[in-house]
Amino acid sequence: MTKLVLAGDIGGTKTLLQLVEVQGDTRHMVYERRFDSAAHGDFNGIVGEFVYAAGFISAAAQPIVAACFGVAGPIHGQSAKITNLPWSINAGAVGAEFGIAKVHLINDFAAVGYGIEALHPDDLATLQAGEDEPHGTRAVLGAGTGLGEGLLLWRGDHYEALPSEGGHVDFAPADSEQVGLLNYLQPLFGHVSYERILSGSGLVKIFEYVTEHGLAKATPQLQAAMLEIDPAAVISEYGLDERDPAALKALDMFVAIYGAQAGNLALTLLASGGVYVAGGIAPKIIAKLKRGGFVRAFNDKGRFAALLQRIPVRVVMNQKVGLMGAALVASRLADRNQVE
Repeated sequence: MTKLVLAGDIGGTKTLLQLVEVQGDTRHMVYERRFDSAAHGDFNGIVGEFVYAAGFISAAAQPIVAACFGVAGPIHGQSAKITNLPWSINAGAVGAEFGIAKVHLINDFAAVGYGIEALHPDDLATLQAGEDEPHGTRAVLGAGTGLGEGLLLWRGDHYEALPSEGGHVDFAPADSEQVGLLNYLQPLFGHVSYERILSGSGLVKIFEYVTEHGLAKATPQLQAAMLEIDPAAVISEYGLDERDPAALKALDMFVAIYGAQAGNLALTLLASGGVYVAGGIAPKIIAKLKRGGFVRAFNDKGRFAALLQRIPVRVVMNQKVGLMGAALVASRLADRNQVE
């Protein structure tokens, strides 16, 4: 029997919604749409616009029987406050307004974790081959608007994704320049988490530190470009092709700190099943990640360097992995009457 489910990937920058037709283990995308999150006052308004556009508002149409939304923020009792948006989402309210019997909220990086099993090998870029341990614990992290983290545990026939807010742990500088960065950020934020650095806005803060403390000088061309478009995107672009010494320095620091935190997570979880680097930034700077700075910082764990070198590290290149994971959970809701 064919059923319709709704999946969503909800972040501070964008919201992706997808209507999926499910029959057994087969899933077929029916309709998909991207929304600018900040342009909307609440989530239910986006769902309403999506459902209307999809044409599934008639009582005679096939109903949506289940929905799962991966949300960028902590979840309490199936309610969530989005970390980088003034939104609150309640699963029951969404279900009641749109006539969906089963609605479930999961952490956005739990959704990414579920989606990893649905990826094709071409969706992954390897930074460190390591030694795959079948059914070993997996770690997931990814920088974008914020820094998401999660873990995957094998449960007999599939991986179960568990959420984490590890992106908000204390930043631990690894050298004197990073100590300087911490000292620069503390008056601004008080508590300096990894998310304050490993995010689009964090890259801009690193650049400001680099230029204000004389670690490198920005070119007039870069400074002009930063006034016209997204500063983080400009810094990445100029750093990737080494057009600007300050952008290059900032990007090098960003990559080193990213690799170090990935290694921290791998050690914390003993991620013998691999570390998966997702999020919006990694695919855009994949050429830089492959140059070795990320992996060097990942493995730089003193007595445990050899252990880290055995852990596979892969970048998720498919930006819809979270949506794929939410669709998988929605399918299970529809077919098995349970959430895993």
